[in-house]
Amino acid sequence: MISACAGFSSTYPAAPAIAATPGYNYIVGAGDTLNIIVWRNPELSMSVPVRPDGKVSTPLVDELVAQGKTSVEIARDVEKALSKLVRDPVVTIIVTSFVGPYSEQIRVIGEAARPQSLPYKQKMTVLDVMIAVGGLTDFADGNGASITRASEGDKRYSVRLKDLVKRGDISANVEMKPGDILIIPQGWF
Repeated sequence: MISACAGFSSTYPAAPAIAATPGYNYIVGAGDTLNIIVWRNPELSMSVPVRPDGKVSTPLVDELVAQGKTSVEIARDVEKALSKLVRDPVVTIIVTSFVGPYSEQIRVIGEAARPQSLPYKQKMTVLDVMIAVGGLTDFADGNGASITRASEGDKRYSVRLKDLVKRGDISANVEMKPGDILIIPQGWF
């Protein structure tokens, strides 16, 4: 009991410091905003939101599934749809507002100042996540926190948030992966 009160104690292995996903490509999700540019056709170029059903609508393209695809895949789909009406369309898609699919969002639950879901970004660390959620509450057991990693079959890792956020111990900083869930329990005192 004394060792638990004095510092770090967990039943999970420590999270690996590096967890980058090589070759990661952003996947579009509902709520993202896409800037669709059709070369030499400014009347067909516009910014559109991805609807909750994962689709987008543009002039000459009634409905197109965007969710779960990369921007390049969506561009090729728009080109294919426009090719019936426009000669050799060249389309570029730029994602201008990021939410991402639910399966790739970083979720923070428990004793964070503002628990929420965050869009995953390449090389995102637990420190970036803690800054986004406003840090720990006064009742948080920061060193009892854990990451549940969906990409590894819901494997759990311990993280030392109190050491990182309150004490500035950068060695406690670890990279996040798409779909990670950061669980911050309440402390006993």
